[in-house]
Amino acid sequence: MSDPQAHHEPHGTGMGARLNWLRAAVLGANDGVVSTAGLVVGVAGATDDRGTLLTAGLAGLLAGSMSMAAGEYVSVSTQRDSEKAALATEKRELQETPEAELVELTGLLEGKGLSHEVAREAAVQLTERDALRAHAEVELGIDPDELTNPWHAAGASFLAFTVGALLPLLAIVLPPMSLRLWVTVLSVLAALALTGWWSARLGDAAVGPALLRNMGGGALAMAVTYAAGELLGAAGV
Repeated sequence: MSDPQAHHEPHGTGMGARLNWLRAAVLGANDGVVSTAGLVVGVAGATDDRGTLLTAGLAGLLAGSMSMAAGEYVSVSTQRDSEKAALATEKRELQETPEAELVELTGLLEGKGLSHEVAREAAVQLTERDALRAHAEVELGIDPDELTNPWHAAGASFLAFTVGALLPLLAIVLPPMSLRLWVTVLSVLAALALTGWWSARLGDAAVGPALLRNMGGGALAMAVTYAAGELLGAAGV
């Protein structure tokens, strides 16, 4: 007989939140790899000067990481404000119409498969313990003690993008001139394969299509920007 603990699956909002943050970090690193690789490979198509490549790569890294951080801060701040407003509304309703809120909670629990009697008893006990938390979690899907933090989100996005962007930046400036383009392309494709594999595993999706999408998109971005760089370089722009 198999041990039931051997196949235990973690549940709860904490695990879901951690998976969401990890997925966001992987996608942020992926963005850093692709956008910076496209930039430095495009510049490499126009010039072989190491200083120019370094300047362009650093500018892209800083601009991209700051943009990601600012965008994530604004997005999560909006989400947090919405969560706080929803909690405030729920708190007011609990104070003004407690019986109607108890009936509502009972109906929500019934919708999860409980009988009316069990749902009513559970609603009463949850309300006596912490009415606001019960409604927040069952009705709104919010943990009042774990509201999204915009600063954490901004910092995670900044760090993830920076880590991803460092790979193509170092790959384009450190190797000899004759090898830098191939080193960059191969290292970027390897990094995209890794992030594609990891994002597929996090989403419990097929790995093959994720690898093809990730690597194909990155390869296309580098090809297009390199061709544009060569055209501009040949035109003397």
